[in-house]
Amino acid sequence: MALITLRRNLCHLSHFRIHGALAALKNHPVNYVHKVSEERLCPWFCSPQSEPFRVRFHHGRCKKFHSENGKDLNPVGEPVFSQAHDWDRPEQNLKSGDEQMFYRRLNNFTSSEEVLSFISTLQTLPETLAAGALQRICEVEKKEGNQKLPKEILKNSVFQALCIQCEQESSGLPDTVLVTALQALTLLHVDPHSSLLLNLVAECQRRLKRGGLEVHSLCVLGESLIKLQGPGCATLELIICQLKSEKLEEFTPEDIVALYRILQACSEKVDQHQAFLNKLNNFSLSVVYNLSPTLMSQMLSALAVLDQTQALPLVIKLGKYVVRHIPHFTNEELRKVLEAFIYFGHNDRFFTKALEQHVASVCLTLDPEVVSKVMEYCSRKRILSKPILNAVAETFVCQSEKFLLHQISELIEPFGKLNYLPPNASALFRKLENTLLTHFNYFPPKTLLKILHSCSLIECHPVNFMAKIFSPYFLQKLQGEELYLDRLSLAQLTQLFLTSVLECPFYKGQKLLPKYQVRSFLTPCSSLETPVDFHLYRSVKIGLIDLLGARLYFASKVLTPYCYTIDVEIKLDEEAFVLPYTVDEDVHKRVALCIDDPKRFSLNSKHLLGKEAIKQRHLRLLGYHVVQIPYYEIEMIKSRVELVEYLQRKLFSQNMGVRW
Repeated sequence: MALITLRRNLCHLSHFRIHGALAALKNHPVNYVHKVSEERLCPWFCSPQSEPFRVRFHHGRCKKFHSENGKDLNPVGEPVFSQAHDWDRPEQNLKSGDEQMFYRRLNNFTSSEEVLSFISTLQTLPETLAAGALQRICEVEKKEGNQKLPKEILKNSVFQALCIQCEQESSGLPDTVLVTALQALTLLHVDPHSSLLLNLVAECQRRLKRGGLEVHSLCVLGESLIKLQGPGCATLELIICQLKSEKLEEFTPEDIVALYRILQACSEKVDQHQAFLNKLNNFSLSVVYNLSPTLMSQMLSALAVLDQTQALPLVIKLGKYVVRHIPHFTNEELRKVLEAFIYFGHNDRFFTKALEQHVASVCLTLDPEVVSKVMEYCSRKRILSKPILNAVAETFVCQSEKFLLHQISELIEPFGKLNYLPPNASALFRKLENTLLTHFNYFPPKTLLKILHSCSLIECHPVNFMAKIFSPYFLQKLQGEELYLDRLSLAQLTQLFLTSVLECPFYKGQKLLPKYQVRSFLTPCSSLETPVDFHLYRSVKIGLIDLLGARLYFASKVLTPYCYTIDVEIKLDEEAFVLPYTVDEDVHKRVALCIDDPKRFSLNSKHLLGKEAIKQRHLRLLGYHVVQIPYYEIEMIKSRVELVEYLQRKLFSQNMGVRW
């Protein structure tokens, strides 16, 4: 194995090659060293916001390196790690046990300075470990949130020596070292047009065309090229082609997920790779148990981006293992998991339970984007999770300032949709009202309308804002540059106006103009009203015919003058006798049967959704006698006779007073 001799590399520029940094400094003026290092190093690193750094060797820095016997080369004034003394003998550097010890020590360092100081204490260093050092520098800089290397690192002579060696001797580097070095330098935002990266990429391409790169090297090279040249580069197609020809059994779990990431970057070509993806999805079932939390989130994210709806068995299996790792996900990883589950429509009671425990314990420290994604997951899947909703409500009351405007909407809407008021409802909506008053003009009009409509669903009526949203000025902003307002916005405005009339009789402000009112709350997305389930309705219809004697005595799917559609309507005269539905005279009372299927309730519960609760509330205020026929009661009935008896109890109860 070739060795990088750091002592030599400190002066290993192409203009001079001699055995020792000290001799080099003696034979060449300091200004000459500055000049050569400038020419070779300054084009490598670039910043998107500033000019490339002017990297130089400093004479004072170089003089700090001394050698008494020609072997010990330690920087004076920098921390020397006593653990490194075992590495002073070159023969020990090649042992796998020592390499493992090296990586363990490397992974314990938390800054680039520590890594470089440790490297500077070593006599010689295998090239594989040199690439590992670059990789670790990349990792710690990423953890610190740096998008580019600090000047101190760029000027560090050890770092410069590692980079020079990579450029000058790229053809002699082993495949793994070559692609690892390319990956590290890519992640460190090296200028893709620098001679350093151009040489590394060219060498990688030569070896790729020659064939023989291992699976892991192909995966690392593919991801590096995506970052450098984008997913459209021609070389990437060759890499994918070679990966397809490999046996999946030879892939490690890390390589499997890396392959998903590569295909994810080429999502516009998913149709070309679908046959291979089917094979990959089936094989991945066997490696799920061995994936880390990070790899699980990346695989789920790739499956969603690649629209692998046919891979539901894989998604379900991932979901089972995700439950175990919820406390160990980072904010970003948990967000990706939730996005994938939302996309695939996946929900699992064990996942929900684990999510409840996690959110309830750490909600105040969760990233706002994750909190809003958790609420979106609960809303989309109709999951009435009181621990999550309570924790989120408390978080908003305590930390409302950290949420963006769209995130506030994503937090509040589920309370209305799920028809739930948290214990601190008064504090929650007081905080929301103050936020809306302060930032009213900054909220996108549709976002603001969604928030206010959600509040009205749970009887937290936005009276102080009704005049503003019914005003022509707001309606014009809501319409924007479109020729017409969308149907959903019109329906929400109409229901808010109906709420102001029925539930807020004290409101005397601006009214909604008739041209902005809809005739029916039934919309294609069923956001305000859920159509009756056909199978459940048919069962109830058979029982009503048996009970009332004829189909003539009840009407179906009746659109009222108040925009609501009634599943079944029965008309009564003054003496509470049932009238034919065709009769419009002498109608004293109307009975509205709400045939509620599971979609009108929160998931696996008997709790009505907000849109159904407000509908029944409004129908009662409009004078209807509302009779609820929920699915969970119908499911208990085993015969037609029992069904008739059940409907008779519902309609002809003492409180109802219906006669037949």
